[in-house]
Amino acid sequence: MFIAKITKKGQITIPAEIRRKLKTNIVEIEEKNGEIVIKPVKNLAGILQKYAKKRKSIDEILKEEKEAFANAVKAKHSNY
Repeated sequence: MFIAKITKKGQITIPAEIRRKLKTNIVEIEEKNGEIVIKPVKNLAGILQKYAKKRKSIDEILKEEKEAFANAVKAKHSNY
């Protein structure tokens, strides 16, 4: 077991022995049942896959993003 200090900026140092076992410099961090779990990410595309838009063209995605942004701006400033 290793003990690490959390800095004022929220950073920790992962001991070299554990970093070598990870074999990557990209990790996924999640809270599970009250514990913090750090998992190595070998393929960044794999972790981002859950956010991917399936069967949509880039034009459709960009249009949706513009509409979502416009709606967010309207909602934020509708009280004025």
